Amino acid sequence: MNIKELFGILHPIIQAPMAGVQGAELAVAVSNSGGLGSLPCAMLSAEELQKELRILQSGTQKPYNVNFFCHIQPKPDEAQEVRWRESLSPYYMELGLNPNKATPGAGRFPFSHELANVLENFRPEVVSFHFGLPSTDLVDRVKSWGSKVISSATTVDEALWLQDQGVDAIISQGLEAGGHRGMFLSKDINTQVGTLALLPQIVAAVNVPVIAAGGIADAAGVAAALALGANGIQAGTAFLLCHEATTSSVHREALKSSQARETALTNLFSGRPARGIVNRIMREEGPMSNNVPAFPFAPAALAPLRTCAEASGSGDFSPLWAGQNASNCKAVPASDIVKELAAFHLL
Repeated sequence: MNIKELFGILHPIIQAPMAGVQGAELAVAVSNSGGLGSLPCAMLSAEELQKELRILQSGTQKPYNVNFFCHIQPKPDEAQEVRWRESLSPYYMELGLNPNKATPGAGRFPFSHELANVLENFRPEVVSFHFGLPSTDLVDRVKSWGSKVISSATTVDEALWLQDQGVDAIISQGLEAGGHRGMFLSKDINTQVGTLALLPQIVAAVNVPVIAAGGIADAAGVAAALALGANGIQAGTAFLLCHEATTSSVHREALKSSQARETALTNLFSGRPARGIVNRIMREEGPMSNNVPAFPFAPAALAPLRTCAEASGSGDFSPLWAGQNASNCKAVPASDIVKELAAFHLL
């Protein structure tokens, strides 16, 4: 079965869920345009999730996807937090801020039964996960509603693991993709490879539909992915400048500039590897640092710096998530991007 039939969509195009730069409005626009709109839920409380789902359900009668992280929440490490704050203290001094006001805290929540209680009332067509899958009882609960379950794989081993757990489709996330790497069987970033190398290997290894992600920004990219055996594609960066996105002004300016051509994997903003546009803190601290607390505790100490810098129009301390191909990233309605991506059949 192809993903158009599996998900009940017109085009084999999924809008990547992008926490921090979108809400339900973008997902509604994509779903109403024939793709699969996605709502990122990792930063939402149960109350916020219910609010966004109500907006989604009132805005579209089409299928949509809700996305959750499924990491294991670590215990805060006070010594690590102190090292992180000490490494950031020169920036606090420069901006006239008090580093002691930054308090540890987790801004991203793993999928739980509390969130499932909210989700069960809406029963979305698709529920996707990042960093593997939650516990079997949670996966079974989601499937019991009739929702399709998908997750990201960044290696063949991860794809095989996901297939063994009974997912309905697998997202093959190439190294070019913006935002967090979905890696979960290894922390070694040397295991991560590009879309054109990863995709055909996963297609050959599994028997479920495969969705290509990473560096796909136009119809030609969609056609190339389908030619390599993908059943559909997932695009995120292409939607970042859309009218319906909540992308910040400094993030938008970076995406429209030549700065967007330089991206790197970094753990500075969350504690896990994620691809973003290179900015000041990534250059000065190095994109990957041993000082950073475990995911998801890193953002707390950075938040005051980010807020202060963004107030003056600077993205020096902001996570400017983007993939390696921002060529089709433009300020248009999301429906225009879906239409352009879906034109692969005209090539």
